[in-house]
Amino acid sequence: MTLKHQFFNDYSEGAHPRILEALIKTNLQQEPGYGEDSFCEQAITLIKQKIANPAAMVHFFSGGTQANLVMLASLLKPYEAVIAAKTGHIYIYETGAIEATGHKVITLESSDGKITPEQIKAVLTEHNTYHMVKPRVVYISQTTELGTLYSKHELTAISECCKQHDLYLYLDGARLGFALTAQLADLTLADISRLTDVFFIGGTKNGALLGEAIIINNPQLQENFRYHMKQRGALLAKGRLLGIQFLELFRDELYFDLARHANLMADILISGIQTCGYRFVVAPTSNLLLPILPNDIIEKLQTMYGFFIRYKISPTESVIRLITSWATPETAVTEFVQDLKKLAH
Repeated sequence: MTLKHQFFNDYSEGAHPRILEALIKTNLQQEPGYGEDSFCEQAITLIKQKIANPAAMVHFFSGGTQANLVMLASLLKPYEAVIAAKTGHIYIYETGAIEATGHKVITLESSDGKITPEQIKAVLTEHNTYHMVKPRVVYISQTTELGTLYSKHELTAISECCKQHDLYLYLDGARLGFALTAQLADLTLADISRLTDVFFIGGTKNGALLGEAIIINNPQLQENFRYHMKQRGALLAKGRLLGIQFLELFRDELYFDLARHANLMADILISGIQTCGYRFVVAPTSNLLLPILPNDIIEKLQTMYGFFIRYKISPTESVIRLITSWATPETAVTEFVQDLKKLAH
């Protein structure tokens, strides 16, 4: 079956042409390995400027799950645990990677993918004895697994809660570009660097072939981190491949322009879906959408477009997931809306 377009995820395409050109142009240039090359050094300098934190430490990883498990394992003692929303990526979609490092994920109920200081405090009250794991890290993502955003007020409140209770705050930024360029966004990279102990900037889902940049803001967590990376197979010999990509993404506004495009394409889908009278599981704010559609219409749409069905909410309706990317053509989203309107009437 030939589909008009796929909305499965934001990494179905390869990489932005500028990144491919940069990789080809530098291909025969000899450089040191393991992230000690000139490209990584330049990229790190640019990222530190973007986050307005020259004291931060930056490390490049090949993927989000790898970044999460290595970082969290390095933060946690054997008896310590991480707090996350029940919808969190580390709990559902990483095949128990965190648990495989020997650490428990304490989950919190959430209807919008976000957690609150009150929920964190409740966990601390409950885990008040050495007969239980000790909560040590709070894990959040921006955007969340449901495509929602933490506001500056919300992130500040969580950050203050973590500081008050001696917890580390770790932010998964696999889709951070889309969060920073969303219409409702009121956080900057500098804000996130200031409010978190650690976060990462996702490249895989925003124009890179692969790659994430871990930012360690807390000086107490910086020493010897490369030992953790090497031990868990995350220290890439050809680290230049990651450095070149992040250097190109942050040389100018490319990283933000690509994310902004994905959000604009999502806006067209949002408007069209709402015009047809359909609702969303949560108010859509980024490039990840969760509309609720009749099952018979979903079945017909699947003959034309690729997307995931998340779950059924009634005998006649289901939630689907639509994701736009840096490379989504406007014709794809306008056609989807047109076809949906035809099926809806």
